[in-house]
Amino acid sequence: MLITLSIIGGFIILTLGAEALVRGASAIALRLGITPLIIGLTIVAFGTSAPELAVSVKSALAGNSGIALGNVIGSNIANIGLILAITALIRPIQVQSQVVKRDIPLMILASMLFWGLLLDGELSLIDGVILLSLLFGYLTFSYISSKNSNDDEEEIEAGPNNPLLSGLFILVGISMLVGGGILFVNGAVDLAKTFGVSEVIIGLTIVAIGTSMPELVTSVIAALKGQSDIAIGNVVGSNLFNILGILGVTAIVHPVSSLGFQPFDFMVMLALAIVILPFAWTGLRIGRREGSVLLLTYLGYMGYLINQASAQALV
Repeated sequence: MLITLSIIGGFIILTLGAEALVRGASAIALRLGITPLIIGLTIVAFGTSAPELAVSVKSALAGNSGIALGNVIGSNIANIGLILAITALIRPIQVQSQVVKRDIPLMILASMLFWGLLLDGELSLIDGVILLSLLFGYLTFSYISSKNSNDDEEEIEAGPNNPLLSGLFILVGISMLVGGGILFVNGAVDLAKTFGVSEVIIGLTIVAIGTSMPELVTSVIAALKGQSDIAIGNVVGSNLFNILGILGVTAIVHPVSSLGFQPFDFMVMLALAIVILPFAWTGLRIGRREGSVLLLTYLGYMGYLINQASAQALV
């Protein structure tokens, strides 16, 4: 009973938090003259990535580098193969040319850099500083370029008129996303253990999906409101934050070992990052057909993980 309440309660809190975050972020965008896309790539992306940050830092400090890395890799895979896919299936996503020409390629390059920095066996303090420096550079460049953007801006739903209230909406929204995400993950993990699901499967699937729930709920709500910029910006921005921000902070707090790191999981993450580039380039939209392909790919990957875990259990 408590497990069910934890899962349902966590999802409800996530939904309310996503609603507050989208409304507050939209209002800030209107007031400051910043495009909704930049808001999605920054404030919304950072807010929805907060659960991943908490999990990765906590895991690194506890010496569980595998979970810290697996959480980021699994979340990035889920963001594209699950979150972006479901969002596109619900409502096709319009994509600005800026996302195709700059943000998605940067996400791909960040993924490659992530693998390159792991070749020596760990993410060190210096690696963390490099990643965070690149994140600050990206945010600065995004803000400056948004002022000179020629892309058509979509109409967004007005939020609170008071800037302080808008900021409060954002803070409350992020807090609810973090709390709801943790509650959802705890409930899902307890449910999995009840049915005898292995710790490996829990870590690679439920924890990664659970910490990605804020991205899912936020992107779906944004898409339903017709705010495609926030929806696509949230996914691409979250993946960039996960690599540059979360791994950057985690590596600075405590070195992250690549021991147990599975190259195949990274290859899936990189492949999904690459494949959405031609998807988005064609007609500057990600429709239901593309969403179906992404979702089937993700389900296939989940099937592979379950098969691998089952095979290991028999050894």
